[in-house]
Amino acid sequence: MRKLKQVNHLVGLLRPAMDDVQARHPSPLVVDAGSGNAYLGFVVYELFLKDAQAGELLSIEGRPELTERAKGRAERLHFDRMRFQTAHIDAAQYPERIHVLMALHACDTATDDALVAAIKHGADHVAVVPCCQAEVAAQLKEKRAKPAGSMSLLFQHPMHRREFGSHLTNVIRALTLESFGYQVTVTELTGWEHSLKNELILGRRVHRDNRRAKLQLQALLAETGVQPRLTRLLGITPATTGAAPVELPDGPEVESALEPGPESDERQA
Repeated sequence: MRKLKQVNHLVGLLRPAMDDVQARHPSPLVVDAGSGNAYLGFVVYELFLKDAQAGELLSIEGRPELTERAKGRAERLHFDRMRFQTAHIDAAQYPERIHVLMALHACDTATDDALVAAIKHGADHVAVVPCCQAEVAAQLKEKRAKPAGSMSLLFQHPMHRREFGSHLTNVIRALTLESFGYQVTVTELTGWEHSLKNELILGRRVHRDNRRAKLQLQALLAETGVQPRLTRLLGITPATTGAAPVELPDGPEVESALEPGPESDERQA
């Protein structure tokens, strides 16, 4: 019941994204990355694609028994435009263009792999609910991260390190999406009584890139000393030592750095 509540609430938050891509694209492609039993994918298909003339949903899951189970369910329901692929998120074969990518509780760096796929394949909308962020906490523990001043007091104790590492991971994820031109919203998925894995990151691509956000991200990586998988895969490096602080204003000067994408919405496939 808790999982169903999370899925239903996420689908409600996805409605603007689905309405948008169905209005602008003749055959939108939705990817459910790390789909598990594909509960989320089935609800999305039922509500948005079943009665539509076109559009497909691709479920990607690394465990073959879950893929086969979901595939059989789709056949029984005659959900003919649901496709299934058995692969880990980082090794999946993606179509050239994705319109919506969603990942509910993709564990640890699997969420990073989902975000990389979304960014590289030009997803219009992204929705991820991260799970079990451990990589950055491990980097903090190994002392590869050596932030200056008293910041290290924020993760001196193991419990604080886990919480700080999880929070820092998702801040980096949000900034990374902004760097690649997404307008980002971070919110709760459901009440904390249903799940502690409850942080929802929504992104809508509105520009080609965002120079201000990228500079902030590079400064944050330098200040905290971490380099999570997401930034490594996308080639984002920490700001160099001695670089000038990020002081871009919030006015037209910043907006001019946000270049429009190479295609208009009408021409995007």
